[in-house]
Amino acid sequence: MKYQVVLMILFSLIDSMSQAQTNKWVVMENSTLSVNGSTNVNKFACDVLKCDKADTLTIYKSKKEITLSGCVSLKVLSFDCHKDMMTHDLRKTLKANQFPYLQIRFLSIITQPQLTEKPSTVTGMVEIEIAGVRKRFDVNYQIAIDAEGVICLMGSNPVKFSDFDLVPPKKLGGLVKAKDQLSVAFELRMKAIM
Repeated sequence: MKYQVVLMILFSLIDSMSQAQTNKWVVMENSTLSVNGSTNVNKFACDVLKCDKADTLTIYKSKKEITLSGCVSLKVLSFDCHKDMMTHDLRKTLKANQFPYLQIRFLSIITQPQLTEKPSTVTGMVEIEIAGVRKRFDVNYQIAIDAEGVICLMGSNPVKFSDFDLVPPKKLGGLVKAKDQLSVAFELRMKAIM
């Protein structure tokens, strides 16, 4: 019964989106972001395991276009690399004291997202801001919805420290140095605002 109610809500949401209308999704606290990279010695993964505030994404659909907008802000001091020294170095490299938030702004979406339990692919553009520098990237999202009505938007994109005018961290007089290339992956868990 609960599943049928969720499906009816989703179908009415999708139907209402076929007209010129705005729909909003609130980003839940258990959304995550990870940064994966490597050094000349090994690999590393740094995670933010929760959003500190409720951000909102908005989908607007008219007969001519579909847009996805909104911003997710994450505290740089929330990054955990699972090794104290690496965590400290990443936060320092990202200038956490001067720029306390990493932001992902959602700028556009190419096609109407299909909200089903099976993930569908949607292409769009995001703007990532790190240490006060903004860069735009094309992203392929995966979007799905579960039986409880939680919408999951997942995406990843390669970025470089140098994209944001940052120098990769190094240790031991340069013997251990992080490579410039990183992968930023996010998983936003959201609920529709009725």
